[in-house]
Amino acid sequence: MNELIPHLTVFLLVLVRVSAFFVTVPFFSYKTIPPQVKITLALVLAWMMYYTIDVEPLVFNDEYILLVMKEALVGLLLGLMGYIIMSAIQIAGSFIDFQMGFAIANIIDPQTGAQSPLIGQFFNMLALLFLLAIDGHHMILNGIYYSYQFLPMDQFPSFASESLPKFIMTTFTAVFAIAFQMAAPVVATLFLVDLALGITAKTVPQLNIFVVGFPIKIGVSFLVMFTMMAVMIQVIQKLITIMIYGIRDLMAILGGG
Repeated sequence: MNELIPHLTVFLLVLVRVSAFFVTVPFFSYKTIPPQVKITLALVLAWMMYYTIDVEPLVFNDEYILLVMKEALVGLLLGLMGYIIMSAIQIAGSFIDFQMGFAIANIIDPQTGAQSPLIGQFFNMLALLFLLAIDGHHMILNGIYYSYQFLPMDQFPSFASESLPKFIMTTFTAVFAIAFQMAAPVVATLFLVDLALGITAKTVPQLNIFVVGFPIKIGVSFLVMFTMMAVMIQVIQKLITIMIYGIRDLMAILGGG
């Protein structure tokens, strides 16, 4: 019976890291998942991970409070790294919506609770389904499980590492590069459509180009997205891979690697 009841101080530290990770990481942090499910999953996962961690029982003192704060910070940072990388989908959707004219019709994303572009919401759902199809949610759980190999429970993260600023800049560069890759086919095509509409407006002044151009740009945009859907899936797959490796590299850097 004693083996089934973990030491409360160690179990609490594991629970804090897992819970903080679920607050920010993609998929598990979405508001469409009931809070009861998140809490239950965090408790069960922390209870299972407790028996894989070889740590002596800790004493509740001032240092233990710092360890709790450290575990919460580590979990938030790891989840936030995944969220920042996956936000490239929203950025690409914003680029496309701005060119299509959908920027005036942003909607509330039920998953995050924030305003989201229409095309970005579509790409986000597509990425979520693709993430589930390739068992990406299992890889995310593997990330928080193996985080104790890079960041042990009794070790504080190394924020003074010279590699951390370089890693952050490289990650943001990759996010905007992938967002531009996703939006480039549609944005470039709409630029040519705008150019053609401008020439048409000069040659046929009687034509109300604002009324005619809006449905033309929407139709062309959907046609291009339908044609480039296979490429979009490949870019989303690349984005998910970068997210997994980005979380791992962040753990290694914070652990002093």
